[in-house]
Amino acid sequence: MNMWWFITTLAITAFICNSPAYAYDNNPLQDICVAVNDSQAAVFVNGKICKDPKFATANDFFASGLNVSGIAAPGAGGAAKFVDVNNMPGLNTLGISIGRVDLEPQRLVPFHTHPRATELITVLDGILYAGFLVPDPANFFKSRLFSKILYPGDVFVFPIGLIHFLYNVGHKKATCLFYFNSQNPGLILIPNSIFASNPPVPDDVLAKGFQLNMTEIAQLRKKFS
Repeated sequence: MNMWWFITTLAITAFICNSPAYAYDNNPLQDICVAVNDSQAAVFVNGKICKDPKFATANDFFASGLNVSGIAAPGAGGAAKFVDVNNMPGLNTLGISIGRVDLEPQRLVPFHTHPRATELITVLDGILYAGFLVPDPANFFKSRLFSKILYPGDVFVFPIGLIHFLYNVGHKKATCLFYFNSQNPGLILIPNSIFASNPPVPDDVLAKGFQLNMTEIAQLRKKFS
């Protein structure tokens, strides 16, 4: 009986440790690991090559520009700007990144997930409706919505991997800062991932999955491609 419980515990532990829901950046084993585009460098950590520490400078740990909005995406009604390992190489192995979103009135940051990070947002200006969806353990086909109206100074968190959104419900541009506990949180836009994949998901699969007809599927492909 003791051996049975040992094997069961070992199997459960292995499942938890390998589950994507528990993914996070590993703790660094060195003080700094500045990312550098140099194939001759000796250390490769977290998907980046590390600069020799004696050549690191303060500028490797510095970025500016979050006081102004980023470049607006065509038709998106908003702009985003990120500070991550790609433009602040000193972030490599530190497990953190930051960004800014500016959203026009009545515009939406669509349903999306960050598979490798929890996201914390702080509203600087405007009024945002923020929410995330948690699967209902009592009913596999339903979810529970956690949402709040946010004002300047308010803070809200989106747990790792969960589908979430931001909607500007005010009458002026809304601005917020967002923080990730990952240097590379990832981004999956749910509608675009489904309807604009390459190669495309077969129409009949989408039609059955969303209980729509082929005409409606074609319209959704056109909107999100």
